[in-house]
Amino acid sequence: MNVRLAQQASAQRLGDQAQTALQALHIDPVLLTGLLAICLLSLPALYSAGGGVLIFPTQQLVRLGIGFAAMLVMAQIKPSHLLRMAMPLYIMGILGLMSVFFGGSIVKGARRWLDFGFLSIQPAEFMKVILPLTLSALLHRWRTMTTPLLILVVLPMTALPCLLIAEQPDLGTAISVAMSAAVAIFLAGISLKLLLVLGGLGAVAVPVTWHILHDYQRQRLLTFLDPEADPLGSGYHGIQARIAIGSGGLMGKGWLHGSQSQLHFLPERTTDFIFAVFGEEFGLIGLATLLGLCLLVCLRGLMIAYRAQTMFERVLAGSLSLSFFGYCSINMAMVTGMLPVVGIPLPLFSYGGTSTLVTLAGFGMIMSIHTHRTWVISAIS
Repeated sequence: MNVRLAQQASAQRLGDQAQTALQALHIDPVLLTGLLAICLLSLPALYSAGGGVLIFPTQQLVRLGIGFAAMLVMAQIKPSHLLRMAMPLYIMGILGLMSVFFGGSIVKGARRWLDFGFLSIQPAEFMKVILPLTLSALLHRWRTMTTPLLILVVLPMTALPCLLIAEQPDLGTAISVAMSAAVAIFLAGISLKLLLVLGGLGAVAVPVTWHILHDYQRQRLLTFLDPEADPLGSGYHGIQARIAIGSGGLMGKGWLHGSQSQLHFLPERTTDFIFAVFGEEFGLIGLATLLGLCLLVCLRGLMIAYRAQTMFERVLAGSLSLSFFGYCSINMAMVTGMLPVVGIPLPLFSYGGTSTLVTLAGFGMIMSIHTHRTWVISAIS
């Protein structure tokens, strides 16, 4: 009995020490657990999607290490400092997007990357965090969401990076950035009347948008309406993805036993369509587990936003959390045929360095909002 009590006391002390260490590092254990679980699930999926080659999970593991280091750094920065950093980061982000047009590398017909030899970055990905950070700071300073403010300041600041990204062309990332901005504006307390006006303007802009889209982008939308019209061309991606997920059934075919991925029928296996690879091998149970982890991370972020002390903190934490789940939902809906193929990767699961770095840095900001609030309250009490 005494030995058991001693073991329980020792375990309690270790738990308390771990919790104290996380508090000192400004790390939220719930968010950290959810993020780590998603990242760990991605490694065997990448190994299988890459044809049993270690380079994909190995490189992704290095990128995850860099991403978690960035998360740790961002978690140490107080929200008040993030508020002051917002506009300089926005200017740097715009300059980065503009530099792509002059010195960007062309990959698969799109100019999206800045290649520094030892490192390649995609400036558009950084705007997924920079834009909601900047809008949160502006809306916090002005407090109210008035029509002149929205039209003269917020909408142009949103439109500029989205247009620059769409011209690369990268419609998927442009939609992602616009969505993160829309979430921030909504959380800031936009009036229903103004929301309806914006919705009407968006509906009017649809015909114009259709004409400025690239041919392949218009073809993707038409293929979404009738995937069987071109099964070996523009409809091939979606059809193969649905075959992979459907053949996985409830339990899946087992790791490394997915026919669509292992026989290379499924395109973009390590990036946009890795959700289909995972579904074929681990079935509905595996997909539900992954979706549950994404939902857990989002709900924890929203809880932190609800408990935040300032409008800036609430809007920033809420927009980053909802945007993360929005990216996950769009990718899953795209792969399952419920949305057109727009090239949005599955956050923390798809193979990619810049996206992983930006996503984890954003969650570092959310952790900073929560843990610095905890320290302030404890100091007052």
